Amino acid sequence: MSTTDSTAKDTVKANSIKNMTPEQTAEAIKNIARNIRESSYKMREAVRAIRQSGAIDELSEAVKEATIAARDTAKEISDAAKDMRERGVIRETISAAEEVNIAARETAQTVRETVSKKPSVEVQSTSVSEKATARTRTKETPSL
Repeated sequence: MSTTDSTAKDTVKANSIKNMTPEQTAEAIKNIARNIRESSYKMREAVRAIRQSGAIDELSEAVKEATIAARDTAKEISDAAKDMRERGVIRETISAAEEVNIAARETAQTVRETVSKKPSVEVQSTSVSEKATARTRTKETPSL
């Protein structure tokens, strides 16, 4: 049914109610009361059937279990957060994240500088044996 049809029917009902005789009005009220009684009876029967089926008890128990599980989960999360705060894990994590951020910025800057420079190749004249000899000498030198 479209909105236009519904509006048209409402208008017809409003006009017909205005044109009703007192007897017709009384009969309409009786019909309304009869419909209310029938609906009440059907609701009572439905509630009785639902209660007897155990659906209400089952639903109540399910809600209770879900509530308890939510409470326990919230408590565990709270306890874990308190423990992490007390052990300094959160502070250390933030500090480590800040250090990573700084290192990443420095690396990015180095890369930018490297990319912006003209490539130049430097050849070192130090041989492998000279490097090994220099290392051996530094190990043998006594510390002061």
